[in-house]
Amino acid sequence: MDLPALDLAQPTPAPQGVNTQGLADFLRRFFAPLFLVIVSVVALFFLFTREITRFVQFIILAIAIGVIFYVPNIIEVTAKAIAVALGISVG
Repeated sequence: MDLPALDLAQPTPAPQGVNTQGLADFLRRFFAPLFLVIVSVVALFFLFTREITRFVQFIILAIAIGVIFYVPNIIEVTAKAIAVALGISVG
């Protein structure tokens, strides 16, 4: 006699981890336009108030942040480097 309750007692396979295959692409597509709008508004504010030093500092910071979002694989490489530094095995 086969009972359906016995099927529930079978162990389920453990999850292998979080699937982050498209996470970096999603973040780029989501935040890149928002980032460009914010950079434009703040840069215009600095230009209209004639704060050239802050404008230059802001543009340098914006370029550095832009490199993080637009250079391919930099997020993955940085994440793997941090994981290795923390002693987490990377597959």
